Amino acid sequence: MTDLFQCDRVEPLAQTSAKEEQRAPAISASLIFKMPAPFQITQADWIVFCVYWLWAARNQKRVQKREPVFARLLHVAYMVCGFVLLYAEDPRFGILNRRFLPEREWIAILGALLTAVGVAFAIWARRHIGRNWSGQVTIRKEHELIRTGPYAHIRHPIYTGILTAVAGTAIAIGEYRAILAFAVIAIGFVVKAKREESFLAMQFGPAFDEHRRHTGFFLPR
Repeated sequence: MTDLFQCDRVEPLAQTSAKEEQRAPAISASLIFKMPAPFQITQADWIVFCVYWLWAARNQKRVQKREPVFARLLHVAYMVCGFVLLYAEDPRFGILNRRFLPEREWIAILGALLTAVGVAFAIWARRHIGRNWSGQVTIRKEHELIRTGPYAHIRHPIYTGILTAVAGTAIAIGEYRAILAFAVIAIGFVVKAKREESFLAMQFGPAFDEHRRHTGFFLPR
């Protein structure tokens, strides 16, 4: 009677374990989609940005002149530090993890929409610069001074779009570390943009001087 009683108890436990294993993938999938909608939007925005950038970089003009390796590594360091601050929820950040905005869904949605606008603007600018674009500061063979689309009013519209997207993501996150992340990334782009302008001034001379007089750095003129 004792053995039979034990067998009767083992079978339901085994069935329960099997049911839990079957439910595990469904539970894991549901946890993925429990992320609030605004953060899903911001993640999707940045994924679209990365995919487009990789696709657009497949066919570029040959490089004629490029920045030193150290300058490139310095820019990468700015970007890595900025995006780590933006996305890494690390308790070691201390007071930077405190909120500068109240935790409201409408604020996060506003940030997500601003991120989408920034990504769209950066992609628009990237389409106009075409094969002259480079991830590092370069002058390409048969390089052209682009003055169409957003370049008619802003000298560095790609950076304008990216910074707008970072600002939107910072609003969606709402923590002080996101403000610091924006500042670090902005400094990185300012340093890089000034180096780009020195290259363009040497390459195009008076034509670039005229372009500079009629356009803003990151904001339209």
